[in-house]
Amino acid sequence: MMQTERLVTMANDIATFFAAEPDRTAAVEATANHLRRFWAPRMRREIVAHHKTGGAGLGEIAREAVGRLGDQTRTTGGG
Repeated sequence: MMQTERLVTMANDIATFFAAEPDRTAAVEATANHLRRFWAPRMRREIVAHHKTGGAGLGEIAREAVGRLGDQTRTTGGG
């Protein structure tokens, strides 16, 4: 199990990279897509669980992107 703090740092770093996108919605979706494509299912489950308990430490774009992952998990049953 990865430390949640490490996952938060990684998600924030990814979000910071995509924050250069002028369209905030596109930045959020790009961050969520990166997490879907490159993070292991276990990592996604852990960060979504952290988000559900308040998401302490997540920046705005990362928080919204992780929320989208959580929405996808609930609607598709995917992880």
